[in-house]
Amino acid sequence: MKTLFISLFLIPVLLVAQNPYPQDYFINPLNIPIVLAGTFAELRSNHFHSGMDIKTQQRQGLDVVASASGFVSRIKISPFGYGKAVYITHPNGYTTVYAHLQKLAPKLETYLKERQYEKESFEIELFPPIKALLVEQGELIAYSGNTGSSGGPHLHFEIRDKNEHPINPMLFGINTKDTSKPIVSTLVAYPISDDAEINGSKTKQNIRLVPQPDGNFTTEPIAASGTIGFGVETVDRQDLAANKNGVYNIQTFTNGSLNFEIDFKTFSFDETRDINRLIDYDTYKHKKDRIQKLYIDTNNGLSMYKNTINQGYLNIQDSTAVVYKIKISDFNNNNTNITVQIDGKKNNSTVKKEPVKTPYYIYENETTTLNEKNVAVTFYKNTFYNDFFLDFKVSNDTVTLLPISEAARKSFKIDFDISKYQDADKDKLFIAELVGYKKRPYYSTTTRTENTLTTFSKDLGVYTVVSDTKNPVITPVNFSDGKWLSNYRYLKFKIEDDLSGISNFRGTINGKWILLEYDYKTKLLTYDFNDAVSTETKNNLKLIVTDNVGNSSTFEAMFYRK
Repeated sequence: MKTLFISLFLIPVLLVAQNPYPQDYFINPLNIPIVLAGTFAELRSNHFHSGMDIKTQQRQGLDVVASASGFVSRIKISPFGYGKAVYITHPNGYTTVYAHLQKLAPKLETYLKERQYEKESFEIELFPPIKALLVEQGELIAYSGNTGSSGGPHLHFEIRDKNEHPINPMLFGINTKDTSKPIVSTLVAYPISDDAEINGSKTKQNIRLVPQPDGNFTTEPIAASGTIGFGVETVDRQDLAANKNGVYNIQTFTNGSLNFEIDFKTFSFDETRDINRLIDYDTYKHKKDRIQKLYIDTNNGLSMYKNTINQGYLNIQDSTAVVYKIKISDFNNNNTNITVQIDGKKNNSTVKKEPVKTPYYIYENETTTLNEKNVAVTFYKNTFYNDFFLDFKVSNDTVTLLPISEAARKSFKIDFDISKYQDADKDKLFIAELVGYKKRPYYSTTTRTENTLTTFSKDLGVYTVVSDTKNPVITPVNFSDGKWLSNYRYLKFKIEDDLSGISNFRGTINGKWILLEYDYKTKLLTYDFNDAVSTETKNNLKLIVTDNVGNSSTFEAMFYRK
């Protein structure tokens, strides 16, 4: 049987079915009802959510089972992102992903730890051979947790196709109860062409929504002319949780004819950052509201659009009438409709607001390098979506790059010349972005080549050179020097660095490397005595923690254990 099972992975699988998504192949990866904290493709910071977040009843340690038979094709362990994650490839060509895990099941955990100790690294990525870790549907593979960038205990679950494109798991029959209509909070109208105007204005306009008894909306009639577009802020809620999740589909109609559709079934990771072209990025940066444009803006590479006429724009002629309808749907086909009456009316006295002009103009399709004093900034071709005036200023060791409302689709480079600093001080310098009202410095990954510091970023803002001369702080949490620890399962430390941040750590017992698991959210390092690195009664512990500019601290202690 095992030989037959393996052979399924070595020959192409031909799926001849009208429905490309099998309905009974995958099962719930948790042995509890599905309640969602997040849905597929909902809008996140700089990306679409690539799976479903299944609530774990505010607990960790729940059994996570293989959603279908297959082999473990990848294990990735990181303090950030997915945290502890397991990938299973299945005979039908799909791969399931299970993330933010507390720990792996014994078979997988043994395989993992052997290689972590071989490489002497907590952070690791493994691609086991097909025969190494076979699993059956329903078999325990891990325990749910809160590792990585998780904001609370849950299981992040994905289904990917053979091209590594994530697909909405609900399309495979993994669903939850939902009888509620999507919620709409904001409708915005945008003048697009130079001659466009809305309600006598050439700037975007919030349109007041009028609730109807059936849960839908109308608006007061709007006067418009020229090429215009609309945007909507909307979320969905399932019956069993109050979380504000993403919707599944949005369609728009002009006088009854479909002219735009966005369908959140699947996407590729290569395009996910173009979410910043889907949303009104200016509103998001200033108010944190995510308004989805119901038209395809220039340089938008998303593949989710279909059935579009004129890219979803409306051309409103003077003295005409248009009925514009927006239909917002969740996966279970609960719909919320918005009906807008548009009267073609031109106001020739309207003056278009001109952009704030500066000496620096960035062309989207050209590479531009700006130099002033000790700073050089390089914007590569196709870094941005638009041409725009850039506010570029240098003062001392700080460069200002505005406006923050211009989204970047790839990184630009910032160089600082640090030749004016003493040689002894140069190693302690890094580039930081100044964030928030208090302009707190946040470490931006920095490299140094002789007298140049370099960082890459995708966010316009304020960047500066910062010196970090303080060592990280190491604090034992549950033990002290000279203590007997025979009844202890774990050693725990808190590690902190308040400026450049933790870069790496290394712990040993009696000179042998120990596996320390790092949770950056709690700042905890944890060692499991079940790893049995030492069988000695008297043990010498040593921990070295280093920050991002090379400052390091060493903690040493002795403990006893039988």
